[in-house]
Amino acid sequence: MEIKPIKTDADYQAALEEIEKLFDAAPDTPEGDRLEVLVTLVESFEEKHYSIPKPDPIEAILYHMESRGLTRRDLQSFIGSRARVSEVLNRKRPLTMQMIRNLHKGLGIPAEILIQPYDTINDAA
Repeated sequence: MEIKPIKTDADYQAALEEIEKLFDAAPDTPEGDRLEVLVTLVESFEEKHYSIPKPDPIEAILYHMESRGLTRRDLQSFIGSRARVSEVLNRKRPLTMQMIRNLHKGLGIPAEILIQPYDTINDAA
């Protein structure tokens, strides 16, 4: 297979097959260099055609809670009172910049996910 831009699904599949053949190639060899170029091309194609949207901020918070065994009480130091945590998680109140900063710093949730716009109950009305 000659290395060329990946423009179609057929090109994509052919590149994946070639990558599979070269998967164990040693770095800094012609095969390793070919593998590196093909992986870069495939990543670029996937980013354009198969990109995964960022999660909703509230869904991201709920995921972090579940995966780390956190409770709503654990969020109080990042969001505020028990009532405020409830309002945010139930989409009755949007996240503020301070809440976003606190959640990013304290839980490691990427800020670019938390700052995305999302629907609150007030928006739907």
